[in-house]
Amino acid sequence: MTITSSAPVAKPVRVRRAAWLVLLWLLVLPGVAWTAVRLGGWERGPLVQLFAFTPYVAAGMAVPAIAALATRRWLVAAVATITFALLAVTVLPRALPDGDRGPRTGAKLHVMTSNLLFGGADATQLVQLVRDHDVAVLALQEFTPSAQTRLAEAGLGQLLPYSSLGAEWGASGSGLYSRYPLTDPGVRDIGGGFRQAYGTVQPPGGGRVVLESAHPIAPFSLAVLGRWRKDLENEPRTDPAGTPRVLLGDFNSTLDHGPLRDLIAGGYRDAADAAGKGLTPTWGPYDGDPIPPVTIDHVLIDERLGAGAVAVHTIRGSDHRAIIAEVIVPAA
Repeated sequence: MTITSSAPVAKPVRVRRAAWLVLLWLLVLPGVAWTAVRLGGWERGPLVQLFAFTPYVAAGMAVPAIAALATRRWLVAAVATITFALLAVTVLPRALPDGDRGPRTGAKLHVMTSNLLFGGADATQLVQLVRDHDVAVLALQEFTPSAQTRLAEAGLGQLLPYSSLGAEWGASGSGLYSRYPLTDPGVRDIGGGFRQAYGTVQPPGGGRVVLESAHPIAPFSLAVLGRWRKDLENEPRTDPAGTPRVLLGDFNSTLDHGPLRDLIAGGYRDAADAAGKGLTPTWGPYDGDPIPPVTIDHVLIDERLGAGAVAVHTIRGSDHRAIIAEVIVPAA
């Protein structure tokens, strides 16, 4: 007589199932914590840098959600699906054009921002972009004396003859070039050490607009996080009783950073977000560094102005991509 038993077979199956369930929870729970911090705007310390990669985390949460559903782990599937949905709600709208993009009639002002990476960006390419895309105002960060010379040699002055310039060696310099006369020009330091050039223009058929080349300090270490947060707090808010503003430049922040969202809530709209291109990356691997690309360059437009088309261009010699945005300026 032969005696058989299912116990030796059932035990390994139970162990594998338990291990799979543990693995699923290990994949899901960090996403739950990430979502809670993101929704609360509680990123602090090392999380500040990590939260620039929130869109990747949002996409990644689909994996454990699908895996749990496929293997009928219902509780973990429910938690993973809700987490994925919450992250998707915060991230996905950036890829969809807004229904309300502000005024649609007025003067069309094409603006462009570019971080020059210690002044090393290709001046000829920048000037060609200005020419090809009818750019009327150009904001530059990490603007150095050598970059100023090369841009002049490439013919920028013939296209944009008016300027407010604060060239400096290193990363702190700033520049603003304009096709139209600049009134009340200047260059200031908002506290973190980088300068910001600014000025007021009035395009034909439109009202006056204050433009500023924004460049808060980067959160590159724990020691400067306070300065990074303070710089974003010190960026000018809109004034309903004053002249409309456009802040454009390298904000060293994504839309998943609370301080930038607070700045935008002060009366701005992100041009790329409004145009459905808010997930188009602007910084990362463009000079060869193996960094997943993220979106830290922005054109913030006063809500009294309209946001039109947006284009992003890779610039030779820079780790940032340039943004060109159409701003609609209602008549005065």
